[in-house]
Amino acid sequence: MRRRAPHIQPRRRVFLGGEGHGEAGYGTLIGRLARDMPGAHVHVDVHVLQPGAGSPLALAERAAQIIRENERRRAAYAIKAVMLDSGEEKLIAEAIAHARQIGIDHLIWQSPDHEALLLRHLPNCQQRSPPHGASLEALLREWPQYRKPMAAQELAQRIALEQIKAACGVETELYAFLRAIGLF
Repeated sequence: MRRRAPHIQPRRRVFLGGEGHGEAGYGTLIGRLARDMPGAHVHVDVHVLQPGAGSPLALAERAAQIIRENERRRAAYAIKAVMLDSGEEKLIAEAIAHARQIGIDHLIWQSPDHEALLLRHLPNCQQRSPPHGASLEALLREWPQYRKPMAAQELAQRIALEQIKAACGVETELYAFLRAIGLF
């Protein structure tokens, strides 16, 4: 008598878009951590949203375009998120309204940019908020080996789940996204 193979539940697809390759490396790190987390059972599909010219609205629209194309070929995404640098309040409000219209679940605002987000992962740096244009310099003071952009494997040498949890104490949108995918 032949045994039936056990049914393996497919992983929930998660879309995570970001402006550049730094966000892609971070997203890949998140995906690897989620893959190894017993309760998460997700696949994080990471995309660089170029061209987007840095505009939150243009990046959200580019994310929607990639999502539509991928969902036509495969199953729908269970969760959709985009990492964006913060900026002008009016542009942020427009991006939020547009994201709701096009079905993006989470906008993860990096204030003021990706390097500042990474800085808040480092010990005793969670409350640090360098001004626009100074975050790379502040990050390099704490992490001299940092090079822009870093791949997931390089980020993992300094950032693990513990550091991500510490950063989530001040990064509420990141926390909400990670909780939605089952990382926390």
